[in-house]
Amino acid sequence: MTERVLGGDGFRAVMGLRLLESAFERPAAEALEVIAELSLAGPQPSLPIAELRRRYRMSRRPLLAPFESVDSVTHIASPGEGVPPLTLVRPRCAVAGVTIPAIVYLHGGGWCVGDLGSYEPFCRQLANALNATIIYVDYRLAPEHPFPAAFNDTRSALAWVRRNAGHLMIDPGRIGIGGDSAGGNLAAAACIAAREAYETPLWIQILIYPALDMLACLASHQEFSEGYLLTADLYAWYRRNYVGGFSKPGHWRLSPLFIHDPSGLPPAVILYAGFDPLRDEAIAYADRMRRAGVAVECIGFSDMIHGFMTMGGRIPAAAAGVARIAQAVGTLTAP
Repeated sequence: MTERVLGGDGFRAVMGLRLLESAFERPAAEALEVIAELSLAGPQPSLPIAELRRRYRMSRRPLLAPFESVDSVTHIASPGEGVPPLTLVRPRCAVAGVTIPAIVYLHGGGWCVGDLGSYEPFCRQLANALNATIIYVDYRLAPEHPFPAAFNDTRSALAWVRRNAGHLMIDPGRIGIGGDSAGGNLAAAACIAAREAYETPLWIQILIYPALDMLACLASHQEFSEGYLLTADLYAWYRRNYVGGFSKPGHWRLSPLFIHDPSGLPPAVILYAGFDPLRDEAIAYADRMRRAGVAVECIGFSDMIHGFMTMGGRIPAAAAGVARIAQAVGTLTAP
């Protein structure tokens, strides 16, 4: 397939994109409380990377949902050469000897932070809601490992799961991919890469407030540039660390929004938050895929903020989000 990269004003002109206006004047009260708390304790780009990661872990810990019971959690430190560490979360209703779907999951954190400790509660929720094995990918982080390290790790993890579906009790015809924020970027790019390589199509893609526009050219980036946790300075720092020396940030491997032709991509569940710098690119990507004939379910939480889905201990909407994702997956994948 021939690729062409669109970006900036050219993209907006081509798409005639109408940006969303939130129905709410301010985020929900519980989201405002989290903003106040994390604005003081959360990561700052001026910190050394090790300290920034520590602060991220510590600041997120009080926000996590309680652990849901599951059938098993299996850590695979060395799956194979070139494959990152994986953690398999098998749902509580799994039946011995019966294959079930799987979602290869890429965590958020600006390609620079994030770990299993901050994501296991959410992975357990998602496994139980979907009755699927969630495969958490511990991909390499920037700035030590800039693009294409995380992208390559995603591709390698997905290939490993496909090869080993049988002994993992995974249905080979129902392997999907998902991720939030930076992880949504990796998941979306992996879907395009699979299409470009003429691989077996993925069953589903689940993109939760995904980072799809490395040029940060849409209106929500300016509208929510300050005061909503993912500030313009912090997000620019994340992007610089991940892009590294790559000269084409508008290429689909970094900015899936700018793929010339999104036809033939897997069915997509896209979730966005109303008070999020990344809001408009999620909506635009959903619109582009629909126009190209891709089945899409778009889920909006208009009074929420970026990152709320892993804050289930403080934000009730997170549990509702998991339920709505499961419902949307069921709708898109029904026979």
